[in-house]
Amino acid sequence: MVKNYTGDRGQFGMACEMCEMDDINAKIVIADDDVAVKDSTFTAGRRGVAGAILGYKIVCAAAEEGKSLDELVELADRVNANVRSMGFGLTSCTTPAKGAPTFEIGDDEMEIGVGLHGEPGRQRTKLMPADEIVDLMTQNCLDDLPFKAGDEVAVMVNGLGGMPLMEQYIAYNKVAQMLKDAGIKVFKSYVNEYCTSIDMAGCSVSLLRLDDEMKKYLDYPVEIPYAVF
Repeated sequence: MVKNYTGDRGQFGMACEMCEMDDINAKIVIADDDVAVKDSTFTAGRRGVAGAILGYKIVCAAAEEGKSLDELVELADRVNANVRSMGFGLTSCTTPAKGAPTFEIGDDEMEIGVGLHGEPGRQRTKLMPADEIVDLMTQNCLDDLPFKAGDEVAVMVNGLGGMPLMEQYIAYNKVAQMLKDAGIKVFKSYVNEYCTSIDMAGCSVSLLRLDDEMKKYLDYPVEIPYAVF
């Protein structure tokens, strides 16, 4: 499962070809859950962002249960078709190779729709109250699928590296209120740093519309270093 960036697709495409040369059956599914962009100079279409983490959890649980490769590809495609994400940043990130922020931003500004590799967003605005920021991101996700009353979802508020956990929970509170008002039930919620952009101050919201099979695999027990997912 490869996030939709040109470099990622190229590298993992080569890896897939190398597997095939060694008679290892390999297939690629592209994750492109970001509603902030339809195209950009950084990607061949929508970017893959934090919503892909929910896909990894579900598909890996299904693999551990013994699903075939074709079944896993179908499940991964289904997850990707039903997950939407959007993020914002108050700062850039500092990549180790460059040693400096990837873009400049004022102390009173914010980027709406940032990517995971330090790309600027689709819109730069003055700072807004937390509820207004989260309303903007969540509504864009809701409208894009679209989600509707009666849906059951997994929610991820993902810190991008430099946002305190307490502030992530402030964001989740607003998301939960909006979903309740829309008649959408939260099956499972995740609030933490799952898919960061190094030290960027900001977060993203991901919504995944669930079916019974996805719910089963989200509940599949797994332990990872420093956290339980």
